[in-house]
Amino acid sequence: MVKPAGLDACLRQHGPIPLDAQLACKPGELLTLTGPSGSGKTTLLRAIAGLYRVADGRVRCNGNDWQSPGSGRFLSPQQRRVGFVFQDYALFPHMSAQENVMVAIGGRSRRDRRARAGELLAMVHLSGLEHRHPAELSGGQRQRVALARALARDPQVLLLDEPFSAVDQVTRRRLQEELATLRGRFDAPVILVTHDLMEARALADRICVIHQGETLQTGTPAAVMTRPETALVSRLVDQPNIFEGRLTPAAASDSLPRLAALSTQLEITRPGDWKPGDRVSWMVPGSHIVMHRRERPSRGERENPISGTVARLVILGDSTTVTMHVNGASDQRITFSVPTHVGRRNSLAVGEAVTVSLLAEGIQLLPREPQER
Repeated sequence: MVKPAGLDACLRQHGPIPLDAQLACKPGELLTLTGPSGSGKTTLLRAIAGLYRVADGRVRCNGNDWQSPGSGRFLSPQQRRVGFVFQDYALFPHMSAQENVMVAIGGRSRRDRRARAGELLAMVHLSGLEHRHPAELSGGQRQRVALARALARDPQVLLLDEPFSAVDQVTRRRLQEELATLRGRFDAPVILVTHDLMEARALADRICVIHQGETLQTGTPAAVMTRPETALVSRLVDQPNIFEGRLTPAAASDSLPRLAALSTQLEITRPGDWKPGDRVSWMVPGSHIVMHRRERPSRGERENPISGTVARLVILGDSTTVTMHVNGASDQRITFSVPTHVGRRNSLAVGEAVTVSLLAEGIQLLPREPQER
């Protein structure tokens, strides 16, 4: 019988750090954990590595139990063969880059460990810097040493705790590209903690959203970002367009129910299990909001045109974020982004009229939120 491959974990406890998390990561897959600060992401990595023991925890890697509540089995970090890249690098300051990597290599002669360390440093583009100490390296170079050291253990799983947060944007982009390239040479599961949603979308095969120690949703970046399962997940992945509405009967016998919201009837394409009369929350991602050119009206019945006035413009380089008040009502806001040149061409300005389409295929129905929110 073939043993299951990859890593899966189920970690639960009431305190001192509440956890109710389920994670799974296949060989060669990169799973990102994202969520607000203090949500338990680093604690989950430490629990997988054996650096923190969860009261009711099960961790299995490649079919082997690392922690099992039934048997009381709990392997030490040394027994788990985990590569861990810490946010602050955690390099030994009195050791050279080469020595920092060599210390993670066991079961070989010093000569072989030195040769292997050289190979790993070359893999992360640090050839020629082997004898420098951490204080003599840039932030990006120290992070590369930390990654080489993590790989030196031939890990069964690689854990990355916000590895790029302490470097400048240019270095961060370069390290992201190098990690994406490195994955092709590394077939173990990779779990990356990041607050950067753009980084999560760019690098991840799947995203896991964590909040207060609980896994709320796991899926592909596209699914999590555009089809969140709750309004809370929608907010955590920075999708601000969340509203209340009610399903109404279809306009014709062969059509779908409509969504009564924003003082109109919106067409939808995915009613799910919701039925006419149900009150729901709903969201539409920015990717499915299309601004009309002034001289061009909506061209399709499922484009759901909505008109309003521009309440706020924020220009960030090539992108402009627009907040519009629907029908002039300040309590109904839609936020979307357009290329800055498009905004200028359409003379966008605060107080100006604007029309957008809420594309029907992007409207996601959600369980209704409590009224006291």
